[in-house]
Amino acid sequence: MKLNRRQILAAGTLACGIPLPLLAQNAAVLNIALFPEPPTLLAAFGGVAPAQLVNGNIYESLLRFDDKLKPLPNLATDWTISKDGLTYTFKLKSAVTWHDGKPFTAADVVYTADVFMRKLNPRFRLALASVQSIQALDTHTVEFRLNSPFPPFIQLFDVNTFPIVPKHQFEDSDLSRPPAVTPIGTGPYKFKEWQRGSSIQLTRNPGYHVAGLPAIENVYFHVIPDASSRAAAFESGRVDVLPGGSVEFFDVGRLSKLPGVSVTTKGSEKLAPLAMLWINHRTPLLKDVRVRRALMHAIDRNGLAKVVWQGFAEPATGPLNRSTAFYTSKVNSYPYDAIKAKKLLAEAGYKGEPVRLLGIPYGEVWTRTAEMVRQNLLAAGFNIQQVNADLPGVVSRQSNWDFDLAFTFYYQYGDPSIGVARNYISSEIKKGSTFNNVGGYESAKVDAMFVRGGREVEPSKRAESYAEVQRTMVDDVAAAWLLELNFPTVYRSRIDNVINSALGLNDSLARATVRK
Repeated sequence: MKLNRRQILAAGTLACGIPLPLLAQNAAVLNIALFPEPPTLLAAFGGVAPAQLVNGNIYESLLRFDDKLKPLPNLATDWTISKDGLTYTFKLKSAVTWHDGKPFTAADVVYTADVFMRKLNPRFRLALASVQSIQALDTHTVEFRLNSPFPPFIQLFDVNTFPIVPKHQFEDSDLSRPPAVTPIGTGPYKFKEWQRGSSIQLTRNPGYHVAGLPAIENVYFHVIPDASSRAAAFESGRVDVLPGGSVEFFDVGRLSKLPGVSVTTKGSEKLAPLAMLWINHRTPLLKDVRVRRALMHAIDRNGLAKVVWQGFAEPATGPLNRSTAFYTSKVNSYPYDAIKAKKLLAEAGYKGEPVRLLGIPYGEVWTRTAEMVRQNLLAAGFNIQQVNADLPGVVSRQSNWDFDLAFTFYYQYGDPSIGVARNYISSEIKKGSTFNNVGGYESAKVDAMFVRGGREVEPSKRAESYAEVQRTMVDDVAAAWLLELNFPTVYRSRIDNVINSALGLNDSLARATVRK
């Protein structure tokens, strides 16, 4: 049921039954809006953005990263890289326990890397192609030995890419699907309760390995179904934090003017989100590059950025966000030109075959994005059939290649070899996942350039490889790149240090405090 703003402002209690005035004044509680509701919170099984917002505070990785992408200690207290760039040795923090009380050891790190993430995480799986061995040298020392240099290797060890899981919980599980277990991490917050359709509660981990943290006792993630209701919930005091993209962007400016409200665009430095349309290269019509180029000319990306995203986005020029290492703007462009799009379609012999456009249920801004793109494509002569589904339905359709065009956005994690390659190289065409080459794009040249770029030590040669990757993929229209996104976080000014890493809210809550 959709509530209007007046109904939410008048509401006296939260879905979890706690009176609003108590929460609004209690420094021990933090309320965060969440949408859509994630299918699961289990580490790499919960790789979609709303899941990472929650599970990044349950699980941890070896490192954290500041806004310059400099690695900081976390579960690893120290690390060394051999002069030849082939051996990475991590010293682990001692006396760390899992939420169930069992000790965290090097065996958990080895299992997570060599079994769990190899199976479930395309970014890490690709990096493992350069890894010769992973071993525990002792209870608190892990060594990764590479068979060839991989300069971005250190960037893998953030909680989004490498959430470390307890070996004892998963080693006997079938990893082809999420097992029915409670999320157990080493993080600052423990999983407490999930009221489906309502809220997820995390509670302070009293045995957390950083003294004095976290300061906040309970965190509630409230599942609120639409952007206007989330904005109204913030105004009413029901929620304290609106994560980036959770409200209409025209509401951000209005909310920022309220007393005691702050806005920051920090926290996406490592993520560098980029929105695009997957193009299903298995669809006969879309195999023709002229049709794919018509798609690009048909979409008004400047209009999307200015009107729908209210300036919190920039038109994308290709597969790399301009804040990602080795980005180049020296690629062919596809300016908005419906007449040229129609001409390309005519040259391709398009006869009005239906094209299924799969939306993404991440709120009104994505609904409006889909509607504008649909109108653009219709105006250029495409016969567009809009397809909508809830998040599990979208995940199922994308992972089983049941679409022609499908909206998505992906994180780039500081380097093309980590966050970008997985979406386009042919070895990552694996049915059943939404985090790999879903579109089915294949190019031996691109495969080779990604491999070369990942292994080359000399930065100038890496830059050459990735520039060639971008030029080739843009010419091929491997996907329909739309926008580089900038997600502003709206929060109460009495919350200090709400963003304190390059992953933003995904791993910052332990260090946040709330003033009474």
